[in-house]
Amino acid sequence: MRMFSQLLIRVIHGYQKYISPGLPASCRYYPTCSAYMIEAIQKQGLILGVIMGLARILRCNPFNRGGFDPVPDTFTLLRNQHPEQYEDEIIAQKFHPQKRRETNE
Repeated sequence: MRMFSQLLIRVIHGYQKYISPGLPASCRYYPTCSAYMIEAIQKQGLILGVIMGLARILRCNPFNRGGFDPVPDTFTLLRNQHPEQYEDEIIAQKFHPQKRRETNE
């Protein structure tokens, strides 16, 4: 199973390097759906990771506002309910500018 996981991750890296740059930016989330899929596979294993990644791709549409949605530590098909647990300073500045102002005051 680990071999298939590594193979799929390499395929996704190939997509990120060779295909994605030629397409218009369309992912509504950070991290991107392809990066989310890789991290989900690494955290949850091949089957659950792919299911989480596909659910994320289905959420990435014009009817969803997107935003910061890191891979949660537990399996779920829903958007991460507690992204603040995964934030670092760069993410906080990009997606929560009011939070940055509060910490600087």
